[in-house]
Amino acid sequence: MRHSPNQIPLFWWIGFVSVLVVGCQPKTPKVASVEPPVVQVSVPVKDNVTDYADFTGRTNAVNSVDIRARVSGYLVEMPFEEGTEVKKGDLLFLVDPRPYKAQYDQAVGQVNLYKAQLELAKANYARDKEVAKTPGAVSVQQLDQDKAAVDEADAAVHAYQASLEMYSLNLSFTRVTSPIDGQVSRYFMTLGNLAVQDQSLLTTVVSLDPMYVYFDMDEGTLLRIRKAVNNGAVKPYREGGIPVYIALQGETDYRHRGLVDFLNNQVNPNTGSISVRGIFPNPKPAKGVRLLSPGMFVRVHLPLGAKRPAVLVVDRAIGSDQGLKYVYVVDADKKIQYRRITVGALQDDGLRVISTGLKGNERVVTSGLQQVRPGMVVKVEEKPMPQFTQSDEEQKDRPTK
Repeated sequence: MRHSPNQIPLFWWIGFVSVLVVGCQPKTPKVASVEPPVVQVSVPVKDNVTDYADFTGRTNAVNSVDIRARVSGYLVEMPFEEGTEVKKGDLLFLVDPRPYKAQYDQAVGQVNLYKAQLELAKANYARDKEVAKTPGAVSVQQLDQDKAAVDEADAAVHAYQASLEMYSLNLSFTRVTSPIDGQVSRYFMTLGNLAVQDQSLLTTVVSLDPMYVYFDMDEGTLLRIRKAVNNGAVKPYREGGIPVYIALQGETDYRHRGLVDFLNNQVNPNTGSISVRGIFPNPKPAKGVRLLSPGMFVRVHLPLGAKRPAVLVVDRAIGSDQGLKYVYVVDADKKIQYRRITVGALQDDGLRVISTGLKGNERVVTSGLQQVRPGMVVKVEEKPMPQFTQSDEEQKDRPTK
């Protein structure tokens, strides 16, 4: 059967369209295999550690003295340099001594005068007593008068000697000296001003070595330390048995060691804390200056007992979920496992004590916590537990404990 060119069978058109449609459909891409992520893992460190409590504190001088004028007068000398260290007895101010020197000299003259009168009265009394041995030569009344004259002159001598002592003190008070070793402040009054007795503040002096540090301890820590003392793990602070450490601003470690030397007699019911004081040496280097000054802010590091075995991991390996702490560990099948933990004190090397949740033989994820999820299969790169105080090269060579 022949067909004209314009009369192509219908089934040919259907076949042609089908081939065209199939040829225009996009090819489905092949699914590439996903490589598991690489995570760094470390075995926890096992070591003996001491539990610590951290507080904030302020330094305070052991001795602090307000230097005031003890006599009134005009300031005529100020031989010290502001802000320098002074020794006990160094002259700081001189109040005009001339009026007090005149009073002292007058009192010396009065004492000498009445001493002479006393000697004369004694001589008269002794002579009349000798003459009175002859009956009727000296009356009894005369002897009584001689004895009274001696007593009167003696009382006058004692009275003016007391005045002389007072004037001597006033004269010495014109020299205003430092009562302690320490550092002097600035001039609060300048040369030529009138200093009023017991009122005018001239300057201040504070001691520098040793230095106090005051901080407030919470009631729970207080009870923990007292229980340790009762158990014999810690010596009482009065026996010098409780060390305390401080770090200054900009310092990352607690390098300054002192001793607790005072504990207040009651807990503040409003704050639930008690005031504690530590004492720290503050020496002056041969070619330098002292580090501590009164009023400085410090961070206080207080040990809470003897050393004990513990499991530690780097602090960055610990995650937080609504206040609950956790770490990720990799099991034998290289799967991520979620592990709930409780944490203790942060150590100086950047490792955190794990109180519960780890035995110490797990492989803990130490980096990339945001990239993994529980149950995920990963590739592991095992390294020693990193520490903040060491460089990366040192961490590679550091043996695992």
